[in-house]
Amino acid sequence: MSAARLLLLGPEAEALAARLEASGYALERNPEAPGAGPDLVLLGPQEQGRIAALRRRFVDVPILLAVEADSVEARVRCLSAGADDFWLPGQGTSDLLMRLRLQLNLRRRSGLPSPLLQVADLTLNPSSRQVKRGNRTVALTAREYQLLLLLLERQGGVVSRDQILRQVWNDDRGMASNVIEVYVRYLRQKLEQEGERRLIHTIRGQGYCLSAGLPALGGGG
Repeated sequence: MSAARLLLLGPEAEALAARLEASGYALERNPEAPGAGPDLVLLGPQEQGRIAALRRRFVDVPILLAVEADSVEARVRCLSAGADDFWLPGQGTSDLLMRLRLQLNLRRRSGLPSPLLQVADLTLNPSSRQVKRGNRTVALTAREYQLLLLLLERQGGVVSRDQILRQVWNDDRGMASNVIEVYVRYLRQKLEQEGERRLIHTIRGQGYCLSAGLPALGGGG
């Protein structure tokens, strides 16, 4: 298997170049370079403003943004900026390498061909990883894509928080308690961007359900 390609942007990311290369990554520095593009993007804290442009160019490539401290506020800012995960420049490389491996595994795990998934006017093609709402293409982060894929695969049924943790976060118990709600909120915003009806419903005390109409399970929202 060829080495995963890692795009480094910002001095904090560049400072780890030697360690990342020693860990088996092929490093890139130019997001405009021709070719297949990176498998992962690592950003310093001052590079947050580039996320939107990077997401347009590399639609489903995981983006990790540096934050100064591991706090709920920092994680929410990271997610709202469009990144898939965060990393802490002041904490060595062990945690960062774990996060990079997790994001690569999430991306590879979803690459198996399977039939088109659809609910109402929402479609997801697992082979191309393309998501559409009617004729509108919806650009998702890698983690948002994994969450939507799980909900579509279980459409009409309730997916519990524990199931989401196991399937989408690989049972990462160290994350903020509200991170699932944050991802559901941003996924809803993207799917309902042009006033489309809600498809992801909250089932209080149970989890989430993706269905064309209000689920008859009580506590929807």
